[in-house]
Amino acid sequence: MTYTLQRSDQSWMRQLGLQHPIIQAPMAGTATPALAAAVSEAGGMGSLGLGASNTEQARQLVAQTQALTGKAINANLFCHQNGKSNPALEAAWLEYLAPEFEKFGAATPRKLHSPYASAVGNAPLQAMLLELLPAVVSFHFGLPESAWIAQLHTAGVVTMATATSLDEALQIEQAGVQVIVAQGMEAGGHRGCFEPARDELMSTLALLQVLAPRVQRPIVAAGAIMDGNGIAAALQLGACAAQMGTAFILCPESAASPAYRADLQSPNALHTGITAAISGRPARGIFKRLHALDLAYDGQLPDYPITYDAGKALHQAAAQHGNADYAAHWAGQGAPLARALPAAQLMQVLAQELEQAQRGRH
Repeated sequence: MTYTLQRSDQSWMRQLGLQHPIIQAPMAGTATPALAAAVSEAGGMGSLGLGASNTEQARQLVAQTQALTGKAINANLFCHQNGKSNPALEAAWLEYLAPEFEKFGAATPRKLHSPYASAVGNAPLQAMLLELLPAVVSFHFGLPESAWIAQLHTAGVVTMATATSLDEALQIEQAGVQVIVAQGMEAGGHRGCFEPARDELMSTLALLQVLAPRVQRPIVAAGAIMDGNGIAAALQLGACAAQMGTAFILCPESAASPAYRADLQSPNALHTGITAAISGRPARGIFKRLHALDLAYDGQLPDYPITYDAGKALHQAAAQHGNADYAAHWAGQGAPLARALPAAQLMQVLAQELEQAQRGRH
């Protein structure tokens, strides 16, 4: 298929062998090797979210995906500043959540721990990726050391990083990262803002239009893009591809639970909200009990990802009683448009929709 692209910076896509300007978002915990491989085999680029994995788990995910496809895949890393423990904040949050644990006869955790390590300064993780060499390595929440970025480039790996503002995009450009993922506030899950307290909450279309004339790197659009019309709009405004997450959650290859899938196919999908109460960092998902608890809490939350330890424990306690009200059902504002199709078929539909949308504009 032939697409109209507004920018002349497609060499990286040709290098990777992409047939369609579609990237499946990493979605740690939801994307799987089967999903990523299916998208890549269908002419897009599949992604793995490694941020919630230790080095050995990450190795297995990358290796499994590479065994399923010889085409380009994207390994995505969390580059957050490791949270600092604050016993007073953690104790206050646990005390606030205690009645919720009591509903399920579960003991409130005595202490919180940080479940995820950052990729920044993570020598074992960095060495593993230089060994397995996925075609693309991307960064979320910030940037790793410049020396490692240079090593990836020397090894022929394409690098990408998420920006939610012009300032972040310029930092990405200055770091030598090759592709900018412009992620709007409509996006599901944790947006890649470097400092959440300074989040400007720019929409995808506004962010694209601000970045396009001001940066030299190729731009990938992300945030509530669900169909070919959305991809076409992003390309028209200066993106060279679209990164789509929520659109792929209902694919049978994803790891989404039955409750997650049911939520996305119900009127609940119309109601997403941003909360930091699940993880300690603002993230958009279908409105659940922790969203409501966040609204009623007047204290300061523990750091990310320490808060996640409490959210996961509460979800586990509730799930043992068949209750999914505390689950993190991450979804963007386009959630009601999600389609339950196998990844290869969804890719075909998206490509056809994009071609039709662009044909209608000429």
